[in-house]
Amino acid sequence: MAESRLISNAGRLVRLGFADPERAARLFDRLDSLDRHSPMATEDLLAALAATADPDLALQSLTGMAEALADGGHDVAAFARCLEVDPDFRHRLTVVLGASEALGRHLTVHPRHWYDLADPALAANHPTPDDVAACLATAVEAENPVDALRIEYRRLLLRLAARDLAEGLLVDEVAVVLADLAGGALDAALKIARAMHPKAADCRLAIIAMGKCGGRELNYVSDVDVLFVAEPVEGQPEAPAIKAATQLAAAVMRICSDHTAEGTLWPVDAALRPEGKAGPLVRTLDSHLAYYKRWAKTWEFQALLKARPVAGDLELGQQYVHQTAEFVWSAADRDGFVDDVQAMRRRVVDHIPAADADRQLKLGPGGLRDVEFAVQLLQLVHGRSDSAVRSGTTLIALEQLTNSGYVGRTDGAVLADAYRFLRSMEHRIQLYRLRRTHQVPDDEADLRRLGRSLGFTKAPVADLTSAWKKHALEVRRLHEKLFYRPLLAAVARIPGEEVRLTPEAAKQRLGALGYNDPASALRHIQALSDGVSRRASIQRALLPAMLGWFAESPDPDAGLLAFRTISDSLGSTPWYLRQLRDEGASAERLAHLLASGRYAVDLLKRAPEATAMLADERELMPRTADALLNEMLAAGRRHEAPEMAAAAVRAVRRRELFRVAAADLSGLIEVEAVGEALTVITAATLSAALEIARRAVASGPVFNGDEPTRMAIVAMGRFGGHELGYGSDADVMFVHDPLPGADERRATDFATQVATELRRLLAIPGSDPAVAIDADLRPEGRQGPLVRTLASYASYYARWSAVWEAQALLRADPLVGDAELRKAFRELIDGLRYPAERIPESDVVEIRRIKARVDAERLPRGADPATHTKLGPGGLADIEWTVQLLQLREAREVPGLRTTRTLGALEAAVDAGLVVRRDADVLRTAWCLATRVRNANMLVRARPGDSLPQDPRDLAAVAQICGYPPGESSRFSDDYRRRTRRARAVVNRLFWDD
Repeated sequence: MAESRLISNAGRLVRLGFADPERAARLFDRLDSLDRHSPMATEDLLAALAATADPDLALQSLTGMAEALADGGHDVAAFARCLEVDPDFRHRLTVVLGASEALGRHLTVHPRHWYDLADPALAANHPTPDDVAACLATAVEAENPVDALRIEYRRLLLRLAARDLAEGLLVDEVAVVLADLAGGALDAALKIARAMHPKAADCRLAIIAMGKCGGRELNYVSDVDVLFVAEPVEGQPEAPAIKAATQLAAAVMRICSDHTAEGTLWPVDAALRPEGKAGPLVRTLDSHLAYYKRWAKTWEFQALLKARPVAGDLELGQQYVHQTAEFVWSAADRDGFVDDVQAMRRRVVDHIPAADADRQLKLGPGGLRDVEFAVQLLQLVHGRSDSAVRSGTTLIALEQLTNSGYVGRTDGAVLADAYRFLRSMEHRIQLYRLRRTHQVPDDEADLRRLGRSLGFTKAPVADLTSAWKKHALEVRRLHEKLFYRPLLAAVARIPGEEVRLTPEAAKQRLGALGYNDPASALRHIQALSDGVSRRASIQRALLPAMLGWFAESPDPDAGLLAFRTISDSLGSTPWYLRQLRDEGASAERLAHLLASGRYAVDLLKRAPEATAMLADERELMPRTADALLNEMLAAGRRHEAPEMAAAAVRAVRRRELFRVAAADLSGLIEVEAVGEALTVITAATLSAALEIARRAVASGPVFNGDEPTRMAIVAMGRFGGHELGYGSDADVMFVHDPLPGADERRATDFATQVATELRRLLAIPGSDPAVAIDADLRPEGRQGPLVRTLASYASYYARWSAVWEAQALLRADPLVGDAELRKAFRELIDGLRYPAERIPESDVVEIRRIKARVDAERLPRGADPATHTKLGPGGLADIEWTVQLLQLREAREVPGLRTTRTLGALEAAVDAGLVVRRDADVLRTAWCLATRVRNANMLVRARPGDSLPQDPRDLAAVAQICGYPPGESSRFSDDYRRRTRRARAVVNRLFWDD
C-alpha cells in the first residue's frame, strides 16, 4: 500500500494534472480495493492517466468500469494484470477514457469490451469495408438484433477511437472507417428490415450514401444522408415493389434512428432525395433520372458529387451513380448556375446562428464548409472536361485539383493541413459525449481537455485557440484565392509556382462565376496585373478579392471594366492603390459600388480622386447645408469668368452626388436621408449659381454694376418637399422684389436676365452633370413670365389662383436667395395653401377630377400600371395626393400638417387622429419603396426610370440595391406589387371616399 499512499499525495496529483486531487485519491483507493492480488493503482497507471486529455475523467471512468467488472462477476484480476503488464493496452484504455465520457459509459455498461483494447492485433488492424460489414452483420442473427447492432457498432467505434487517440491516425483515415461503419450498419439494418418484412422480397433496393458518408469522410457523430433507389425483381410489377421498398427503407431509418435501451446509432436523413421531404421516400432509377432532367437545382447535383452505394443491391446502386454522373458534370453549363452558386453561398451564411458564429467550426468564417464549398465548386467547373478531379472525398479532390494544376501546390498543402486540423477538432469535440456538434466550447475545462487531446500540453487553451484561429484565417484567405488568383496567373507573368490555368480553363471559371464576357474579363485582368511594376504587384494582390466582390453583383463585367478605367486614371497616384491595399473596407466598397450600376461610376470617372472618401465611412455621410454652401460660394468666387465659376460649383456638386450615391449603395443612409441630402446639394448649387449669375449680369454694360432688385428661388415639387431623387429635375419659381426707388421694369429685366443666365450656366455641356431647371409650375405655366415680383405673385394668387395651384404650393419652399424675400414669399402663400376656412366641397371634387384625369391620361404608353412607381396604383402620386388633400382640408387646425414633406405630413395626420397608424405605415412603406426603386433605377442605368426594369440584369441590380439578396428579383417584384396594392386600398378609403 506504500505505492498507493504515494499516489494519493495531493500535491503530486495536482502537478500531474488532476483538477480534484482529493477525489482522485479516493478513486485510487477504490481501485486498489477491487483486487488484492494485483493492485491497479500503480505508478505506470498514474503516468498513463496524467498523459490523457482529462486525467480526472479518465480515472473516474476507469474506476466505474472496474467496479462494473467486479459487480458483474467478471475476472477483475485478469483486467488488473493486463493493465499492469501491457503498456499498449494501458495507453489505449486511458486515452479513450480521458477523451470520451461517452465511451467510458459504454465500457461501464459493457465492461468486457476491454478485451478489444487489449487485442495485440489492434494497432495493425486496418479493417476493410467487408470486414466491418461482416462484424455488424453478426447482429442480424441475435435475439434482439436492433440492440445487438448498436452494441456491435459501439464496440467497433471503441476500437477505432483507441487507434485514433493512441496511434494518432490521420483524420481522413478515421473518417473512412467511420463511413464504412455507417455503411455496414445500414446494410445490417436492411437485413434486419427484410427479416421483419419477409413479403418485401420482390424488390431490389439500393441505399446510396450522400454527404460525408458518401464521401467516406464521416464524423464520429453525424446524420447519415441517404437516398433510396428501387426496382422490381425481373417479371414483377413496379407498384408493389416500390411499396415494399418503401416499407424496407422506412424500417432501416427506424432501426438506425430510434432510441432503445442501448441508445441510438445516428439519425438517417433522406431529405436530399428528389423533392426533399415532400417527395416519395423511394423511387425507381428512371424516376430519379426524370426528376434530375427536369427539376433539379444545381445544389442537388453538387450533393450528387458524393453519392456512393453502400448497402443493399450494389449493382443497382452503381447504375444510379453512373447514370447521375452525367448531370453532375454538366451542372456548370446549366442556365442559372451562377445564381444557384450564389444561393448556395448564402445558405452557408444563413445557417450560422448569430450567437455561435465565432465558435462555429463548420459554418463559420474560415470553417469546414468554406473548404468543402471551394473544392466542390472548382470540381463542378473543371470536372466537366477533366475526369481526374471528380472524387467525392474533399481531401482527395483537393489533391486531384492540385495535381491537375487548378490549385497551387503550396495552397493545396496549406488548405489540406487546415482542413485536417479543423476536422480533428470537430472529431475530438464530438467524441467527448458522442453528440453531433460543430461548436468549439467556451468552458475553460472543456477547452483544456480538447487542447490536450490534440497534443497541446504546455498551454492547452492558448495554443489550441491560436492554432485554430491561424488555420481559420488561412481557410478564409485561400477560399477567395482558389477562385481568382489562378485567373491572374493565366494572363500575367507571375513568378513562382502559381497555378497556371489555360485560357480556356480560365474562361470556364470566369463564366461559372457570373462573368458574361470571359474573354474581355481576361483582357482586363491582364491589363491590370501584367508586368513587374509596383502597380502590377499591388493589383495582383488586390484582384482576387475584387473579382470575388464583383461576382457577387448582377453585372460583374461592368464592375471589372469600371475598375480598370478608374485604375488607369489613378494607377500612378501614390495614395490610390495603397488605400485599396491597406484599407480592406475601402476596396470592398469600391468593388460593390463599381458593380452596382452606371450612375456612381460615371461620376467617379469624371473625378476618380473621389475614391479617397471610401476609406472612411464617416467621409461618406452627407455634409451639412452650411458647410456645403460655404464651399460652393468660395469655389465660385475664385473665378472671374462666369463659366469657370459655374464649372467649379458643378465640380463640387458632382463630388457630393458621388458621396451620397456611395453612402446609399453602402447602406449607410435611408431613402428619406437621400432625398434631404440631394435637396441640400441642389439648393447650395442654385445659391452659388445665383450669386454668379447676378454678378455676371450686374457687371455688364446695361446695369454697370447696379443690382436693382432682390431675388429668391422657390423650390417646388420634390425639390420643395426635400424629396429629390438622383434623376429629379429642380422644379422652381423665380421671385424678385425691386429695391426702394428702383424702376420695376428695369428690375424685372435684371431678374429675368439673371434667371436665364443661371439656367444657361448650369446647363452648359461638360464633364459634370447638368442641373435641369424646370420653371413650368410658375403662374400661367410656360406662357407666363419666367420671373415675377412679389407683388405680381400676390395679385395673381388673389385673382386667378385655382385649387391645383394651391395644391402645388403645398410643396413650395423658398430655399435660395434673399432671406427676407424668402420669408415674405412664404407668408404670402401660406394663406393660400393653408386656408383659414375649410375648402369648399367643389374644390375637393375638382382635385379628384384632376387626379382621375392624371390616372387615365398620364401613364406612358405601354407601361405596366402595377410596376409604375409614380402613376401606378399605390404609387407616389396616389400617396402624395392623398396626403395633400388632408393638408388642404385640415392644416388650418393641425399645425403639424404645414410642412412640404410627404412623410412628415403623414406622421402629423397620425398624431392628430386623422389617419390610423396601420394605414399610415402601409402608405409610408409603399412610398419609401417606390422612391427607392426610382433612385435605384437611376443608380443602375444612369437615366431616370419610373417602372421596375424589364431587363433581368437591371431588375436584379435594382432589387439588390433595395436590399434583396442576389437571386431574389421575383420576390422583390412580388413584394413591390403587394405593398402598392395595400397602399392603393388605403388611398381608396382616404382619398376617394368621404
